[in-house]
Amino acid sequence: MPLDVVDLRNFYTGPLGQVVRRILASAVAERWRGLSGLSVLGIGYATPYLDPMRGEAERALAFMPEVQGVVHWPPEGPSAAALAISTMLPLPDQCVDRILLVHALETEEAPGELLSEVWRVLSPGGSMIAVVPNRRGLWARMDTTPFGHGQPYSRSQLTGLLRDSLFSPVFWAEHLYVPPIPRRVFMSSATAWERLGAGLSLPFSGVHLVEATKLMYRPVPVRKAQRVRRMRPVLVPVAAPSG
Repeated sequence: MPLDVVDLRNFYTGPLGQVVRRILASAVAERWRGLSGLSVLGIGYATPYLDPMRGEAERALAFMPEVQGVVHWPPEGPSAAALAISTMLPLPDQCVDRILLVHALETEEAPGELLSEVWRVLSPGGSMIAVVPNRRGLWARMDTTPFGHGQPYSRSQLTGLLRDSLFSPVFWAEHLYVPPIPRRVFMSSATAWERLGAGLSLPFSGVHLVEATKLMYRPVPVRKAQRVRRMRPVLVPVAAPSG
């Protein structure tokens, strides 16, 4: 079940949340450069990572699940955040260029339906980034952070879910190698943890970060050919008239 939006906001305003925000926002920005003229949508609780994009993107929106709650965002000016049913997004087809999922897939009861809706609103040539807890990582085993709630995924499970929803992964990365312990010694060395984990390709990262594009054509499964029975006329004997 999703966390309450107040708990999510409190986490990201705390010291450990600030470390997470810095690491993941940098990773997303590395993949999405040149957002001028593009529209960006965050689903789940993605506002900590949408802030750097507002100044460049043509439009940035945040949809939060109705069971989670919503907060005003951005802090200044008209709100660009709204409650939405994850499987019924209030948007027309193919209208968003970039979609960011954070604290979304792992807490969604029907993740396949959510991805199908993301596929519907994502424009041709657009891309989606999903940040999902790694089931082998320490962050998924501790419920003191938002990444310890919901259903974590392995890389193979996430790949299968994306392909079943007509998405093709084009980039993978692992992040949050630093232990989820809010102590100064860990938070001050978070960058060193990231470099060490990525350099050694350690399998115990806190989250998967995957970028995917939508497949425009559904693959057609090959079926075994079946024999077709030909209809042949049957001669019915007719009794001859008596003499």
